[in-house]
Amino acid sequence: MARTDRLFQLMQALRDLSPPATALALAQETGVSERTIYRDIDTLRGLGAVIDGEAGFGFTLIEDATLPPLGFVPEEIEALVVGLTEVTQIGDPALAKAAKTALTKLKSRLPAAQAHRLKHAVLTAKRFYKPPKISIDASALRQAAWEERTIAVDYADVKGARTLRELDPLTITFLDGTHCLLAFCHLRQDYRVFRLDRMVDFTVTDRSFRPRRIPMLREFKQRLEAEPPRHIQT
Repeated sequence: MARTDRLFQLMQALRDLSPPATALALAQETGVSERTIYRDIDTLRGLGAVIDGEAGFGFTLIEDATLPPLGFVPEEIEALVVGLTEVTQIGDPALAKAAKTALTKLKSRLPAAQAHRLKHAVLTAKRFYKPPKISIDASALRQAAWEERTIAVDYADVKGARTLRELDPLTITFLDGTHCLLAFCHLRQDYRVFRLDRMVDFTVTDRSFRPRRIPMLREFKQRLEAEPPRHIQT
């Protein structure tokens, strides 16, 4: 394995393993000896990575923006192109613009050979059918979920009948060809899936459900994995 690839793999292992990661665990993860791990840790520190810890205790990577990029393996570059291209086509305007900007930044910051591979990637994504148009501010909805703030939603069903719902927004997902909000519905006192294109308007309240978003989302996802969603609000 090339030294640069090995260092990149070690960086990824430091991110993936629960800190502090022991040299033994890192060696098993990367397929090298513990002695090589210690040597590569010193090399990464010399490059600017902030890695806390020592032999016999374990190591914790503290992300450092000054660390020079080590690049991506070819499959990761293809995956980035497919994922970001998909977002430009199905994301709301703000997210689509961010995906285009991210691709541009990647091209400008990758080593020349990898930037060339990204520009001329074998894989790409193309959708001929656009998802239903969203009239609400999806960026504000994402922010409400991130800040764990309850929202009041003016929601219309497939027949146009409207109800006012109070929801704890958990995450937005692209489900069955449309953007949906996974949320806890105060009216139903249960988890529900709401289509964003059915949201007429929403406001963010001053009520917080922090810090319950992560455990709530985990519970909802477990339900969805066990049984397909039956409660998509249409």
